[in-house]
Amino acid sequence: MNLFDKPRGVQTRWISFENSTLDCGKAGLENKTAKGHAFDCLRAGETKALLDVQGSGSIRRIWMTIDDRSPEMLRSLRLEMFWDNSASPAVSVPLGDFFGVSLGRKVAFECALFSDPEGRSFNCFIPMPFRTAARITITNDSEKDLPLLFYDIDLLINEDHSHEMLYFHANWRRESPNQLGKDFEILPRVPGAGRFLGCNIGVIVQPGYKGSWFGEGEVKAWFGDDEFPTLCGTGTEDYIGTGWGQGMFAQRTQGCHIADREAGQFAFYRYHVDDPIYFEDGCRISIQTIGGSGNDHVIEMMDAGMPIIPVSIHPSGQALICLFDLDPPGDIRSGQFPEGWCNFWRQDDWSATAYFYLDNPNGCLPEIASVAERIVGLGAAGQEKNE
Repeated sequence: MNLFDKPRGVQTRWISFENSTLDCGKAGLENKTAKGHAFDCLRAGETKALLDVQGSGSIRRIWMTIDDRSPEMLRSLRLEMFWDNSASPAVSVPLGDFFGVSLGRKVAFECALFSDPEGRSFNCFIPMPFRTAARITITNDSEKDLPLLFYDIDLLINEDHSHEMLYFHANWRRESPNQLGKDFEILPRVPGAGRFLGCNIGVIVQPGYKGSWFGEGEVKAWFGDDEFPTLCGTGTEDYIGTGWGQGMFAQRTQGCHIADREAGQFAFYRYHVDDPIYFEDGCRISIQTIGGSGNDHVIEMMDAGMPIIPVSIHPSGQALICLFDLDPPGDIRSGQFPEGWCNFWRQDDWSATAYFYLDNPNGCLPEIASVAERIVGLGAAGQEKNE
């Protein structure tokens, strides 16, 4: 990091309700300069522009806090970003999820891209360059007014960018439940060249799986139009750097904010800051919706009517038995297999925010889900409102 060179002509600006125009010498003038406009109310159904600037530059930090931090409000507030006067947003994500708060449950943490010092604010440090314009909006899709919205966006203007510059994008999606026997797409296929920056993921497990482990699924990456992935991990907790289960921790590029086995809620992240995932002709990222438990437990759940497709069995001290490689595929209820750990496809509630850079400023993925789809099933085990 070079802290002592100043690029010629580049200027610093902070935008907030105290200086919404970015003009020189125009900040903090209300109430005769005595803190006159630190916050605004965001009415139900209202959209506010937080940033609208023409010219080149880059966003370097976003800070925000709100008074209603319930899971429902964090999913109802929609943050959108537009680059270079594009009509379609490159970012369209629920506010909480954008800032790394899966499932709307606020906890204090710090990592390379986001932080929340005390569980009451939102900080983002992802660089977001633009060539000709940048606009950021926030929309209250709930039926409740948000009384207090504070924010500031710190940016540089009049920057020159190289031909290799990429535009920041983010996408949020949810499946409740996921499709049985299919991966959950963290990032649906996007075209062009770019970089997958990482993701945060939230899982609400179905109680009918009786405390069995949800996280045997492997993260995979497809490049171009390949039928099969090029990158493949070994398990869910493995992807975020831990092993043999998943507890709470927060590290620079990997962590787990929520590991609430009683409530069946897990929220975790992995950011590819030091191990970049580049692509030249499109990319898709998914995670298998596979869990695991002992054979007998899996059979009990199947007999109780839970949606399950057994995948493999690992008897203690023996080689893995891949049930799909058998002809016909193995039936764990047949009595022919020894007791062991059984991996199986299952159905839970999955949501994810994917962060990536593309060589195009335009949005390229489907519109965000309705607010009703975003908030259903939240709040039962999280905090209701933090003052």
